[in-house]
Order: sequence, then C-alpha cells, then structure tokens
Amino acid sequence: MVGAYPVTPGQAIGRLLDWYDRHRRPLPWRAPPGRRPDPYHVLLSEVMLQQTTVATVAGRYEGFLARFPSLAALAAAAPADVLHAWQGLGYYRRARALHACAQAVALRFDGALPRSEGALRALPGIGAYTARAILAIAFEQPTVPVDANIARVLARRHGIETPLPGALKELQAQADALASLRRPGDVAQALMDLGATVCRPRLPRCEACPWQSACSAHATGSAERLPRRATRPQRPVRRGLAFLLTRQDGAILFQRRPESGLLGGLHELPGSPWLAGPLSLPASLEHAPVAADWRLAREPVIHGFTHFVLELTLAEARTERPPPGLWCPPHRLHELALPTVMKKLLHRAGLRPGPSNR
Repeated sequence: MVGAYPVTPGQAIGRLLDWYDRHRRPLPWRAPPGRRPDPYHVLLSEVMLQQTTVATVAGRYEGFLARFPSLAALAAAAPADVLHAWQGLGYYRRARALHACAQAVALRFDGALPRSEGALRALPGIGAYTARAILAIAFEQPTVPVDANIARVLARRHGIETPLPGALKELQAQADALASLRRPGDVAQALMDLGATVCRPRLPRCEACPWQSACSAHATGSAERLPRRATRPQRPVRRGLAFLLTRQDGAILFQRRPESGLLGGLHELPGSPWLAGPLSLPASLEHAPVAADWRLAREPVIHGFTHFVLELTLAEARTERPPPGLWCPPHRLHELALPTVMKKLLHRAGLRPGPSNR
C-alpha cells in the first residue's frame, strides 16, 4: 500500500539511521558519534533554532557558549548581558525565557535539567517540541519531536493533506509511531537532517531519500505541495519616527525599552509610537527628545515582526544642549543590546555597530 513503511517501522528506522551515519551534518552543538551530548548544549541550540536558521545559529552558538559555558553561568548572568550576547538571533523573548529557565533549573533542580516531559515543560520557554528534543537527544529517551523539517518529512511520507497547523496532532501521532529505544537521539536528528537536506521545501531530492520507495508524496508526485498550510492573514503595517540625536562629541542618544513586551530590555533610538495608518509627521515629531531641525530620510526602514510590519523613518539632528539620557559614542555601539531594526536604522545613517566604528 502506498504510504506504508517498508515492512516494519523498525526497518524504516534502520534505513534512516544508515543514511544518517553517512550524511549527518557536522553542527557545532552536536556531540561526536558515540558520545552523549551535554543537556545544556541541547537546550541552548534548540532554543536558538526556534524561528532562526541553522546558518545564523551556527555563527553565534559558540560565542554565546563561550560567554555562558554552563546553565549555572547563564543563571548567574545579568539579563542585559544575556540580551547583548543574543544579538543577531532575533526574537529576544527567547533569550529572556532561556535565562529564566536557567535560573529555575538552578533553584528547583540543583542545576541539572529534569528528565521528564512534564517537568521540562513547566520550565520557562520550553514547549512540547523542545521538551521532546531534549529528552531524545540529551537523555536518549524514545520520543520523536516534530519541528518544521520533521513535519514536512512525515506529511509527505504519509500523504497528509490536513493543512498546518491543524495537522500537528496527526503528525505527532506518526512521529510517536517511530519512537524507538534504538538510538532515539540519532533518530530525531536524522529526521531533522533528512528534512533540511533531502526532503526540502522546494526541489526535494527524492532520489537520495532512504524512504523514497514507501513515500506517498513521491508516488503521487505531490511532494512540493505538501505539507499544506492554512492561509495566513496579511500582516498589518505600523509606522513611526526614530530619532537619531547626536551631541557635539558625536555621541548618540539611546534609551532602554521596558523589560516586558516586544524587544523588552533592549536599547533603541528614541521614537514616536508605532501606529497604524499613514505617518503623521506633526504628531510624530511631538515625541522628539528635543526641539531641533530634524532631517528626515526619504525612505523608511522596513522590518517584519511576527504579527505586523514596521516602517520607521529616520530623523536626524544635532544638539548643543543634550538632554539627560544614555549617550553612546559611535565606537561603542557594539556594547549596546541592539535589536535588528535598530541596527538597520544605524546602517541607514552610515553607522556600523561594531568595534571598528571609529
């Protein structure tokens, strides 16, 4: 029958592991073959990989780990230091949750991650997927997490037509059928690699897939159409001004966002409220930190968040009477915890938030 595993799930796992032993990706957070990974490394990588590409995480994982080499070190760190080290990874809520998770583990579990799904999911920032990934990869428990790559593999493998996210329960049931005492961590990572490198969203390499002969989507020529996704509503647009005020020595005025909410605790240029509808210059300029001859950029900086698109127009001015606040010279911009949208604005002004910015 099309869609059935080749003979048994055990044989399917055997084919998958044989493929993985030849083609596994050398990722910086993965333990070498035959060695048990550090649970903290698994937690850190899985949180970083949420809504962030492998290439981006690979470039920042080792630097973060060098700064916070253990859960205990992370738990003891100042929140501002964690946010600063998280720069470039986006979705800063994850960094705050990871920090809170480390503190909770230090307080409630003597610094060691718990080994049950319920206890893991009770920790800040750990949902069903992350808990299952930790259990499988770090603790070799027979469970299979379902991320975007695994969902794609299983939806095609079984010809599941239910659109995402509604299909997740059905996909998790198919993943549970693969749970095995035989190298469960490698089974999970093999499925991730299979989806990332072979069962790709576009132009899947079916000829290289160890499950090709029993794949429903391959048999019907529907691989690129699956998994189906529910239509997403168009994101609304919000607009505002961002004020780049410099004083005579070249230092720039910044402020810190509130700890709670979007981009909580990060540094930003002062700005007007982000409102729907066309940008109202008179109303927005009322929020400028000083009265000045503000020069407006011709085009806004555009940045997408999960639920809306932000268009910020840069306004620049120089003042001889600087107001109190956080003033940062250009060569020290790299010391601030700057979200990507603020870096885009600084780039628009010809500034680079790095040590060479002198």
